[in-house]
Amino acid sequence: MVARKKKKSLKFRGSKTHGWGSMKKNRGAGHRGGRGMAGTGKKGDAKKPKIWDNKKYFGKYGFKKKNITVRIKTISIKELEDTVPSLLKKGTAKEESGRHKINLDDIGCNKLLGSGKATKRWSITVRFASKDAVEKIKKAGGEVLGLESKEEKPATASEEGKKTQKKEAPETATDISEPEE
Repeated sequence: MVARKKKKSLKFRGSKTHGWGSMKKNRGAGHRGGRGMAGTGKKGDAKKPKIWDNKKYFGKYGFKKKNITVRIKTISIKELEDTVPSLLKKGTAKEESGRHKINLDDIGCNKLLGSGKATKRWSITVRFASKDAVEKIKKAGGEVLGLESKEEKPATASEEGKKTQKKEAPETATDISEPEE
């Protein structure tokens, strides 16, 4: 007949120390009392000077996300032209010397699209805009400010070598001027 032995973890259930005697004997960090800055807290008197030097000891300081995407909220020139009276009443748009000035961030949009016709002279501050929108606004005598442009990073020698080896695909024209992340 097989003798069944009770597992140690089950045998010591209800026992505070599981057969190790003092609590600190089996903590894993030896008799140190913990690892690193363990035991400092607010009352760790011996280690307080270390904490005073480190301004980021208390609070949350973690990693920063790398691939943060910008949520695009759009408005077209047509919508902007249609809502001019209400924007002027609210105070989000201003009319100065025959030019309508507006910051699209104030109305919750961060991209201007080119559908519609610009009949007024606009001075628009926006992060992103399509090429059509910029052309139409400039044609009507206005301007688009605050655009973020794509920055080209300099190519290294190894990247240039790869470009010459591969057959280059034709570049497609895009109407979006968004930043690369």
